[in-house]
Amino acid sequence: MKAIIPVAGVGSRLRPHTFSQPKVLLNVAGKPIIDHIMDKLIDSGIDEVVVIVGHLGDKIERHLESRYSIKMTFVAQTRQLGLAHAVHMCRPYISDDEPVFIILGDTIFDVDLMPVLESDRSSLGVREVEDPRRFGVAVTENGRITRLVEKPEQPVSNLALVGLYFLQNAGLLFSSIEHIIENNITTKGEFQLTDALQHMIDLGEPFSTFPVQGWYDCGKPDTLLETNEVLLHKYHQEKPRKGCIINPPVFIADSATVSNAIIGPNVTIAEHAVVYDAIIMNAIIGEKSQVNNIMLDRSIVGSHTVVSSMGHQLNIGDYSEIRMG
Repeated sequence: MKAIIPVAGVGSRLRPHTFSQPKVLLNVAGKPIIDHIMDKLIDSGIDEVVVIVGHLGDKIERHLESRYSIKMTFVAQTRQLGLAHAVHMCRPYISDDEPVFIILGDTIFDVDLMPVLESDRSSLGVREVEDPRRFGVAVTENGRITRLVEKPEQPVSNLALVGLYFLQNAGLLFSSIEHIIENNITTKGEFQLTDALQHMIDLGEPFSTFPVQGWYDCGKPDTLLETNEVLLHKYHQEKPRKGCIINPPVFIADSATVSNAIIGPNVTIAEHAVVYDAIIMNAIIGEKSQVNNIMLDRSIVGSHTVVSSMGHQLNIGDYSEIRMG
């Protein structure tokens, strides 16, 4: 089965990190966001992906091609006209008579997809939320979706769409997208996938929902750190480091050098990073960065970065150097 992964966004809420690094390559709990997604898809039986790239797309292509052997096609979205427009660019690579799975590129999820992908009905991943105004939402009746609304000002449902879409009828999906584009049907100035799915429902396509409790947002610094914490608690076991105190959970890459430091809880230290004479908590340290003589809490340090001082909170991008003393 094929999956579509849109990753063309610029990641503006994660600047400065995303000036030089695509959002999906940011490290969370020991590996890039996109790797969490790809590993889950492959484990669920997906054998081909169409990846929609844009900002710094060449880096995403090189990374995926170096890590994965399944068939991959990369489609460049040069104009940001909305998620529906992005998905429609994949039509030459998806047969009309086959099902397709769509997952947003900043959605790390923990759900058993096998029953969903084996279903004979289109189905959308949902989660109950307190404030549905930030999301597309699904209105259901007797287990079937009757209406979809993109970011409703007046909440009509608390079932938020979490970015996982299983469509049995790819041909109807693409023709519905063409319908909203040809009729200039937009929401908040963009061609929304939600509007295309609503058109499918209006034409009689049956949709159900599936619950997604393990849904982790990586869209901004605070939620990136929260996701890092949750995933570390779920998946990682600590290895001792000589001369260091490790407060679990943490992930320290085998190639990282860590000495005379207190690490954790909730810390990821990426490949070839160097950390010494430091106390680090609730933080992500990027590849080939150097951190020393400092205490950090709730901080994100990009790749190829040097940080040295005491008692500050940082949110700095790649290839930066800050010395405070």
